[in-house]
Amino acid sequence: MSEVPPHVTALAERWTRARTGGDHAGERTLREEIEAEGWLVRALDEGFDLVPRPHFDVWPTVSSVPISEAPRTEGRATGTVPLGEDSREAGRIDEAAAPGARPEHLDNLEAERVAETQAAPAQEPEGAELTGRAGKDLGDPERMLESQLLWDASLAVSRLDEEVTPVEPEEPVVPPTVTVALVVDGWPEDLLECVRAVVARTEARIVALDLGNVDGAGEVLEELVKEYPHRVEAWHVAEIAHWRGGSAGWGESRTKLLELDGSDVHVVMETSTILDGDAITPLVRALDDDVAAAGWKGVNPGEDGHDWHEAGPGEVKGVLGHLFAVRRDAALGAGGFSRDARYYRNADLEFSLSLPGTIVALDRDLPVHQERHRGYHDVDPAYRDRESSRTYDRVLGLLRST
Repeated sequence: MSEVPPHVTALAERWTRARTGGDHAGERTLREEIEAEGWLVRALDEGFDLVPRPHFDVWPTVSSVPISEAPRTEGRATGTVPLGEDSREAGRIDEAAAPGARPEHLDNLEAERVAETQAAPAQEPEGAELTGRAGKDLGDPERMLESQLLWDASLAVSRLDEEVTPVEPEEPVVPPTVTVALVVDGWPEDLLECVRAVVARTEARIVALDLGNVDGAGEVLEELVKEYPHRVEAWHVAEIAHWRGGSAGWGESRTKLLELDGSDVHVVMETSTILDGDAITPLVRALDDDVAAAGWKGVNPGEDGHDWHEAGPGEVKGVLGHLFAVRRDAALGAGGFSRDARYYRNADLEFSLSLPGTIVALDRDLPVHQERHRGYHDVDPAYRDRESSRTYDRVLGLLRST
């Protein structure tokens, strides 16, 4: 890493004083000056950190990421024409489905095939068809009489005056749109494996929120966007995760992803979770009737509420944040994820208990596995226990109220 120039360090010190003193205008101005020098400043529990400014756009904080009102779910993953593509693409698709409708687009071989399949079958002319034609029995009085009798008989039995009930065309079943949401707080190798498995084994879109480009994870995310431009969407912020000493909380980050998503189904997933097959579709199918969320691993509380144990398949009290799907409207109706949850542990239970409706877990039926759960094993144990306990106090309150 390049050495930070002294004058940039001085700007960052002034930025810290403005931030802690509530001088929002000064904070913003100093941040822009630091960025103009080619650096990004981010807040830590103690002081600040300066990193070289990357080549992609970076927002200062999670809360500053803008929420577009336009739907963001149209794309190849949902079977529709991607945003930004000309509407003429739909016409080209229609032509491919019915080539005979546009014969000028066919080559000679195709034209012959369409002509053969769409032409009326040859018929042996009889009766009234002989009028104006040359050939056998043309104008034969007996044939003409038979034709007239047949015509009169058909008129006699005709019931055209009866009302015919038209057949209503069935509405096509439109599958729900689905987006997998990832919080990226380091470990670029995990991110790479996770995203490529989702792309290869499902049709879901991916939206990822990069917290601070830790260890170059944000740069890897940008490469994935270039590799899968119609499947992966990336947002970057200068803040790093709270558990790393930064100011970006898990609940706030997860809620931002929920707001950025425009799909029918929002899938919460960790980058340590790797799909071995299409584990998304079974979760989405489980969201039926009053089921608001369906997860991979489910849990139920013990009688005292303190000892949770694995449960499922079937109805459960909570699903774990390794992998679960939720109806986006239900998640938004519940207020999203708790912004008081600075760390993930027990925050998934808090979210589960806040949802209306039933929650189910599919458990061992899903083709998925988990690599090293870094969000637990690679976090300072003292921090993990403190934040887990802090969130669980709210979980107990929710249990008592249900």
